Amino acid sequence: MTALLSAEGLCKSYTRRSLIRAQAPREVLGGVSIAVAPGESLAVLGRSGSGKSTLMRLLMGLEKPSAGRVSFRGQDLQHLDAAGTRNFRASVQMVFQDSIGAANPRFRLGDIVAEPLRHLTALDKRARTARVAELLASVGLCPEDARKHPSQVSGGQLQRVCIARALATDPALLVLDEAVSNLDILLQGQIIDLIRSLRTQRGMALVFITHDLRLVRLLCERVAVMDAGRILETGPVDRRLQLQSRAGRALQDAILPALPKAKGMHAGAGLEDVNVG
Repeated sequence: MTALLSAEGLCKSYTRRSLIRAQAPREVLGGVSIAVAPGESLAVLGRSGSGKSTLMRLLMGLEKPSAGRVSFRGQDLQHLDAAGTRNFRASVQMVFQDSIGAANPRFRLGDIVAEPLRHLTALDKRARTARVAELLASVGLCPEDARKHPSQVSGGQLQRVCIARALATDPALLVLDEAVSNLDILLQGQIIDLIRSLRTQRGMALVFITHDLRLVRLLCERVAVMDAGRILETGPVDRRLQLQSRAGRALQDAILPALPKAKGMHAGAGLEDVNVG
């Protein structure tokens, strides 16, 4: 089966500019290879500075790699024509960590959700309005919320709006970049439950960028541990998850208490099942 999204030998270096002397390039990613199958949920787990967010930007085509390539359904992102790029943008959507920064405060919530519909679909205004109402309902918000501004809703509600926006084009892959880490533990549980439900309904693949092993256990089927710009280990997320790398064990030892069980979460899904010893 062809991978939905894959990276082969990805390297990324940045050069610091200086008025005094030339600076040597600093390597952030070194030879990363990874693949996501259709419908799969993959966690990229790592501490701050491990390179996981840089990897995410390369996977999304937001930056070009220094070496290696990213492919979507077997096609190199750098070789896509205009139609292929448009299809990629519609098929791979993202939810950011900072929902406040990701939402234009001057826009109404309905306009925020409709943004990808305006740029990536041929829907007219009436069809977009109906689609926005449908999307808001799918994330537990009311159609009337479309008239509100970001300052009029809570952080948890605004993150739901950002999820609705990401779902607007029916993506095959949803990328979550620390998408619940700014929320309190109760809201985290609610958003995780929402994402699980949406995945079940839509069958979409998921890449979850995080430092939190609790959330990996609740959302993902497979995990890749990153540190110092490299993937140290990959493996299934099973009931007795055991990470072998030093970086993985450090994250396992630092695990926080389990999330409260949100409505609909199946028995045994709590992080009390994760072996942290």
